Amino acid sequence: MAGTAHRRYAEIMFDVEELINDHIRRQQSGTSHHSKLKLLVPSIGTFFTPLPLRDAFVFQDRIRKISSRRFVAPSFNDIRLVLNTAQAMSLENSANGSLQLVTFDGDVTLYDDGESLLYDNPVVPRIIALMQRDVRIGIVTAAGYVEPEKYYGRLFGLLDAVQSSPKLSSQQRNNIIVMGGESNYLLRFDEKSPHRLTVVARKDWALPEMQEWRPEYIEELLDVGEQALRKCVATMDLDAHVIRKGRAVGIIPAAGKKFSREQLEETVLVTQKILEVSEAGKRLPFCAFNGGNDVFVDIGDKSWGVMACQQFFGGIEGNRTLHVGDQFLSAGANDFKARLACTTAWIASPAETVQLLDEIEQLRKEKV
Repeated sequence: MAGTAHRRYAEIMFDVEELINDHIRRQQSGTSHHSKLKLLVPSIGTFFTPLPLRDAFVFQDRIRKISSRRFVAPSFNDIRLVLNTAQAMSLENSANGSLQLVTFDGDVTLYDDGESLLYDNPVVPRIIALMQRDVRIGIVTAAGYVEPEKYYGRLFGLLDAVQSSPKLSSQQRNNIIVMGGESNYLLRFDEKSPHRLTVVARKDWALPEMQEWRPEYIEELLDVGEQALRKCVATMDLDAHVIRKGRAVGIIPAAGKKFSREQLEETVLVTQKILEVSEAGKRLPFCAFNGGNDVFVDIGDKSWGVMACQQFFGGIEGNRTLHVGDQFLSAGANDFKARLACTTAWIASPAETVQLLDEIEQLRKEKV
């Protein structure tokens, strides 16, 4: 029975794989709107690489024993992990080269929500192993600080390990950057800085389109966002504080309080809709998202953040870039927009990030 189930699941995965291949061929000819996949899933986006779903299913079935289950059907998490493995396989087995840039979200991706990246975090040696291969690293986080010391306070375990690692050359150490506020502040690694980071002037990294985000447009959008957030606070009687920053506005709970999931999601959806129909929201890209126990509106989004990282490192393409994050729902999730810039992997915990990086390393060794 397990063998029969395995064959049937693998056949289904192969059928979906072929639908994706057909969609990619039509992408290249400019007729993707006529693909079978687009007709079945109208909201489907752009694919940067093929996805070997059958091989990825075989890989994950060995680990998760999906075919051996009798009463529990393949779950959302099973499919999510199969897709992650397929993406890793595609990146590492491509005849056109391999992975050149990996960008990571912070909270829940590299470390637990609200925590910091400590020295003993198992993701640290795995990121350093990527850097040994000359893979560039970008930490693309919603945390919107201007001061390097605040980012160091969240990432010191990794930054200190990069500084002291005998396995990395000086050039390789420079292959790690931090993009803060989704797409608003870029900091590069600096061996001479006590905080391991130096702010990069905006003119030296911002994309041409980003240079056109005028200050008055930014203020107008944040004004609309703040009004929407205050309306939600009043409507749902939230015990919250409004926080206004240079390129973001949000609400946080009062000391000792916690927002419910429903309150967070309602606030995100209301704020997002108000911004979408406003003149300010039509002028500038923005991101309204649920941060776990807060809601923020940022100027730009992670697609711009990832594209800026790609440009900073010399123009790395989307099919050679992987963004790893935990928030890929279509509403209120700030990693979702990264799909416009590159390939992605949807993880649910820092442990899954470690697992994914181990898979990538295993695939690389098999390729060699």
